[in-house]
Amino acid sequence: MRSLTSRLSAKGQTTIPKPVRDSLGIAEGDAISFEVREDEVVLRKVPALDFEWAGAVEPTLSEWEDDLDDEL
Repeated sequence: MRSLTSRLSAKGQTTIPKPVRDSLGIAEGDAISFEVREDEVVLRKVPALDFEWAGAVEPTLSEWEDDLDDEL
């Protein structure tokens, strides 16, 4: 992909160019992350949370609620 540019608004906002949005598969309402690396920034799509999976796993995490774990 060729280098694409966008301007920064007075509020610090910018538009992600359509070819970049298409390449990452991002759309309105999607979460994105920014990773700063020295003099560059990496933009990534944040995977959507699978609420069904999280709900199924949550009961198994109760073993870490024991105060004895803090003492070990």
